[in-house]
Amino acid sequence: MKQTFRWDSAAALAETDKGPVRGYEQNGLSIFKGIPYAKAKRFHAPEPVEKWDGVFDAASYGFVCPLLANDRPNGELYVPHRYWPMDEDCLNLNVWTPGLDDRKCPVLVWLHGGGFEAGSSIEQAAYDGANMARLGDAVVVSVNHRLNILGYFDLSDFGEEYANSANAGTDDLIAALQWVHNNISAFGGDPENVTLFGQSGGGAKITTLLQTPAADGLYAKGINMSGVIGRLLADEKGSGREIAEALMAELGLSSVRELETVDYRLLARAYLKLRPAFQAEGKYVGCKPHPNAFYAGDPCVTGFRKETAHIPLMVGSVFGEFNTFSPSPWDKAALSPAQQEKTLREVLGAEGAGALLPLFREAWPERDVLDLMQLDFIFRSPEIEYIAKRSALNESTFSYLFSLDQPLNGSTPPWHCSDIPYVFHNMDLAEHTHRPDGDNAIAERVQEQVFQSVLAFARTGNPSNPLLPAWPACRPGCENTMVIGENCEVRKNFDHALIPAVLRVIAPLLARKMAGGDAAIQH
Repeated sequence: MKQTFRWDSAAALAETDKGPVRGYEQNGLSIFKGIPYAKAKRFHAPEPVEKWDGVFDAASYGFVCPLLANDRPNGELYVPHRYWPMDEDCLNLNVWTPGLDDRKCPVLVWLHGGGFEAGSSIEQAAYDGANMARLGDAVVVSVNHRLNILGYFDLSDFGEEYANSANAGTDDLIAALQWVHNNISAFGGDPENVTLFGQSGGGAKITTLLQTPAADGLYAKGINMSGVIGRLLADEKGSGREIAEALMAELGLSSVRELETVDYRLLARAYLKLRPAFQAEGKYVGCKPHPNAFYAGDPCVTGFRKETAHIPLMVGSVFGEFNTFSPSPWDKAALSPAQQEKTLREVLGAEGAGALLPLFREAWPERDVLDLMQLDFIFRSPEIEYIAKRSALNESTFSYLFSLDQPLNGSTPPWHCSDIPYVFHNMDLAEHTHRPDGDNAIAERVQEQVFQSVLAFARTGNPSNPLLPAWPACRPGCENTMVIGENCEVRKNFDHALIPAVLRVIAPLLARKMAGGDAAIQH
C-alpha cells in the first residue's frame, strides 16, 4: 500500500459538541487522539468538559491513568506493550475513521485489559485501530478511564458526593459512550450501532456495563474476549470505610477530603502497603466493581438484567490463557504419543490421567495429549456458566474458543492476549504471529476469519460470514462453540465434561505451583 500522510489546517477536521478537533490523515484514514470526553475530581463522578476556544489539537495521545506501581517491561514477545505518560487527567479517547461523512459506519469501542486496576487504551501495540477502520469500513474508538483506587474505591460511607466512587471508572466509560452517542456521527459513525469489544478486564467491563442501568441505550452489542474470569475479578463486597480510615492514618490525614488532594504516589504507596493485610482477612480493598444502587453485580451471582437481555454477545477465550505464558517444560516434538502419555501419567498419577485423557482426546482430537497441561480452566469454567445463563435470555449469544498455536518456542498453544492481533487485523504488529520460515498463510487465513467475524457481528449482531462454517447461536443446554484454529469448526458442549474434571485433577497442582512463585502472569 502506498503510504500517505497529511497534517494541515484543513486535514481531519471534525466538529464535536465541545468544539472542533483536528487530527491527521494517514493512508486513507482520519485519526484523532486524546480527545477529552469528560473531566473528574478524584473519587467523584465525571463531569462535562467546557467548550474550548479554537481548534483542539487531536494529533497526540492523551494521558493514561496512573498505575499503582511502575510496570517492569517483560514478556514483550508474548504481549508487545507501549508505555505512555500518566496523569489523573486521563478521560480521553481516540478515533480512527475511514471518512468524516454521513455514511453511518458501524462503531467499535475498545475497552482495554488490565483488570480494573491497570492498562490503557494504547498499552498493547495491537490495540491500534487503523487496520480495523480501513479494512472493515468501520469507526474504531479506544477509551482511557480511571482505574485502581482512582476508579474503584468505595467511600460512600463518607457522604453522598462519594455515593458511587466504588464504580467511578465505570461511570467514566458511560461518559465516553455518551460522547460517542452525541458526536460519532461527525466522524462517519452510526450512534445507533455501537459494538463494545474488550479483552480480559476489557471484557469484564462489558459485563459491568450490562449490569449498570445508566449505560442502557448507549451500545447495541458486545464482544467479551477472555473477560469472564470468575473469582479473579469478582465484585468487591462490604464497605471501604476501614481501609479508607487506615489510609488516612498511614498518611497522617484527618479527612477523606484530604485523600482527594494528597500526592498520588504517596496515596498509591500507602495503599499497596496496607492492601495485603486487608486481603488476607477477606476485607474490602477496592480496585474492582462494587454492587450498589448503580451497579447490579456479577450476573452469574445476581442474574443478567432483563433490560439488556436483547443485547447480542460474542463470548470466548483462548486455549491456554495464563497457563501458556511460560514455556512448557516438555519438548513435545521430541516425544512420541506414547511417551507423552507416559509423561502425563507420571505428572497426574494413573487415576488422574485415566480420568482426563479420554475426555481430552474427545474434546481436542487434533491436539497432542501434553497440551492438556496447558489447557485453561480458570476462564473457561465460569465462561461456560456465563454463556448458559446468557443464552437462556435470547437467541443471539455466540461462543468461540481461539485455539491457533503461535510459533513461539517452536509452537505454543495461544495465551492470554495472543488473539488480540487477529481481532484488530494487526498480525504485523505482533512478532509472535510469524513463523521462522516466513510461511504465515495459515495465520493470515485465521486472521481474516476472525476479523470478518468481528466485523459481521458489529454490522448485524451475528458473526457468521462466508469464511467460516455455519455458526449457530447458543441455546439452553447447547453451547455451540466455534473452535478457531487451522480448521475452524463448531463443537457442541465439547468440553463440558472435560473442564470440571480438569478442575478436580489439575487445579490443585497449579495452585501449588503458583504458591511456589513459579507462575508468571501478565496482562
